[in-house]
Amino acid sequence: MLEAASIDCERGGRVLFRGLSFGLRPGELLRIAGANGQGKTSLLRILCGLLTPAAGEVRWDGERISSLREEYSRRLVYIGHAPGVKDELSAAENLSITCTLAGMPAPASSIAQALERFGIPAATFLKRLSQGQRRRAALARLALSESIPLWLLDEPLAALDAAAASLMESLISGQVARGGMVVYTTHQETHVGGRILDLDARHA
Repeated sequence: MLEAASIDCERGGRVLFRGLSFGLRPGELLRIAGANGQGKTSLLRILCGLLTPAAGEVRWDGERISSLREEYSRRLVYIGHAPGVKDELSAAENLSITCTLAGMPAPASSIAQALERFGIPAATFLKRLSQGQRRRAALARLALSESIPLWLLDEPLAALDAAAASLMESLISGQVARGGMVVYTTHQETHVGGRILDLDARHA
């Protein structure tokens, strides 16, 4: 179970939210809603341990993630709004390195299949791809992450065409159906639904 306990978030001297608490159990989907600048990305970064809250704590199965460190990082996949890929490497090389660093190395055949699902040529260098293709190359990691219990996704539908967005929604729905957990943000219309945590309401 993922739990946020009385989290405060401040960035650049500005309070984004205070006293934020919620829990997420296996098989649950949570959408983080709110206008730009209300702290959606900051909250995801807090949940994955990349950002320390001003107060409060995040727990995984009752333990503070700050004490779990690498053990917790192996239990999640975080994909930020930026593609997070290296232009000088091929799509396959990018995905292979990402999986290896996450402690889940994948064979070349599986990497090629994951990229193919998103319509990305495995041997193509990222610098030759469009913004949408680069985004799909990063998201292809999810096709190899079915065993990872927690997905934290920042705008996973951004810069995707209709076919890729449908595939992304299918992957999210499949993760939840398997008993996984997904926390995501989006400005796009979506069919995956889920419980909504509205950060705008925290500023009302």
